[in-house]
Amino acid sequence: MARLEAETLLAAKTEDLRRATEEFERLSAALGRRVDELEAERALTLHLARTDGLTGLLNRGAFTSALIERLEDAHESGDRVALFVIDLDHFKHLNDTLGHHAGDLLLNEMGTRLRGQARHGDLVARLGGDEFALITSDPDVAARAEQLTAALAQAYWIYGRTVAPSASVGVAAFPDNAADATDLQRFADMALYRAKAGGGRRFSIFDRELREASDRRNSLEGDLRRAIPEGQIVPWYQPVVDAKNGRIVGVEVLARWNHPEQGLLLPATFVPLAEELGLIGQMDAAVFAAACQRAAPWVAQGLIDTVSCNVSPRELLDPAFSRNLIRRLRTTDLPATALTVEITETFLVDDLNLARRHIERLAACGVRVALDDFGTGYSNLRALMQLPIHTVKLDQSLIRDVGRDPRVSKLLRSMLQAATSLQCQIVAEGVEDEAQALFLRAAGCDRLQGYLFARPMPAEQVEARLLESAAAWAPAGPAVTPIPLRNAG
Repeated sequence: MARLEAETLLAAKTEDLRRATEEFERLSAALGRRVDELEAERALTLHLARTDGLTGLLNRGAFTSALIERLEDAHESGDRVALFVIDLDHFKHLNDTLGHHAGDLLLNEMGTRLRGQARHGDLVARLGGDEFALITSDPDVAARAEQLTAALAQAYWIYGRTVAPSASVGVAAFPDNAADATDLQRFADMALYRAKAGGGRRFSIFDRELREASDRRNSLEGDLRRAIPEGQIVPWYQPVVDAKNGRIVGVEVLARWNHPEQGLLLPATFVPLAEELGLIGQMDAAVFAAACQRAAPWVAQGLIDTVSCNVSPRELLDPAFSRNLIRRLRTTDLPATALTVEITETFLVDDLNLARRHIERLAACGVRVALDDFGTGYSNLRALMQLPIHTVKLDQSLIRDVGRDPRVSKLLRSMLQAATSLQCQIVAEGVEDEAQALFLRAAGCDRLQGYLFARPMPAEQVEARLLESAAAWAPAGPAVTPIPLRNAG
C-alpha cells in the first residue's frame, strides 16, 4: 500500500516537473523572441537615427561621428582622408518652379548618383537641404572632384521635363589642411563657397589662399570680440535732406569699426561676422546707445527732426526686441518721437505677426518705423495698410536707372503713388546725381539721401554740416536760397 502511494506521488511529481519544464521552455522561447524583437527595434531605431529619410544616406549626425572616427584611425595609421562637401547649384529655383516634390526627386537622384560614385571605404552623407558630403582616402582629390561634378551634372527627367542639374564641390584633406574634424569641415566649406562664388558647376580645393583668408578671419574674430566692449565700433551718420529744398532734416546711423591696426573698416567687413558669432545684438545695442545720445542735442537744437537706426533681421526675430530697444532708448536723452527704426520688408513676409507686435509697441511709444529696401522683391502693400509704418525707403537699386530707363521710371512713379496714398513718408536712398534728384522731387518723393548730398561721416563732421544747414535756413540768413544739390563734401 505504501509502495503504491509512493509510486503515485512520484508520478505526480514527475508530471509536475514535465509541465514546469514545458512552461519554462515556452517562456524561454517567448523571452528569446522578445529579445530578438527588441534587438530588431533597436537596430531599426539606430538605423533611422543615423539615416537621412529621403535619400537613405548617412545623416549629418552620423556623418560627423564617422568623420571623427575616420580621423582618429588616420592619426594611428598615417592615412590621408579627404572630405568633399557638395552643394547643388540653383536648387531653390527648381523648388520654386516645379515644386518641393520635384526637389525631393532630384535630391534622391543626386543621393543615388553619389552612392554610385562611392568606392570601397567611402562614406556618403546628406548633410541637410541640398548639401551632401563624401569621405574618402582617395589620394587624387582633383580627379575625384572632377568625376563628382561630371556625374552630378548629367541631365535628369522630372515630370516629363529635362532638368540640367549641377553642383559645386569643396575639398579639404587631412593631415594636409587640417588636424581635426572641425577644421576639416570648415576648410571644405570655405573651398565650397569659393566654387559657388565662381559661378558653380566646378570644384575648389583648399589651398594657401584660403588658409591665409582663414587666418585673417580668425584674427578678425578675436579683434571683434574685443572691439565691442572697448568701444571701437562707433556710429557714423549720413544726412537725409528735404527733397523740396535740400535742407538736412535727419541722419541715418551707420556703424564703422576704428580698427587699431587696419584703420577704418566698413560694415561689410564685420557685420556678417558679428551675425555669425552671435555678437550682432551686442554690437547694435552699443552703437544705438552711442548714436542716440550723441544725436540728442542736434534734435533739441532743431538741427534735425529724426535719427534713423537699422535693425538686424536676427534681432527682429527676438520677441523681446522692441521692449529692449525702448528700454535702451530711455537711457539716452533722445526723444522717442525723434527715433526712426528701419526694418526690412523681408521680415514682414517671414513673420508678419511678430512684426506687428514690434511695430505697434514701438509706435505706441512714439517711435517711428521705416520699411527699408522697399521695392526689392516683395513690396508688401498689404502690410503697409495694416501696420503703423510711417516711412518707406526706396532701395538704391531702383534709383540707379531712374530717369534713364523709362520702365524703371514708370515703376517708381507707381510705387511713389502707392506709398503716398497710404500716407507714408517716402525716402529715396542712393541718390548720386542731379538727374535722379530732379526726377524724384518731381515724382513726389519727400526726402533724399545719397552721395550727391553727403557721404557717411563721423559725429564731429556731421554736426558741422548740420550747423551749416541750419544757418543757411535761419530767419536772418539766406532762407530763400536752398542748399545746392551738389555734394559740398
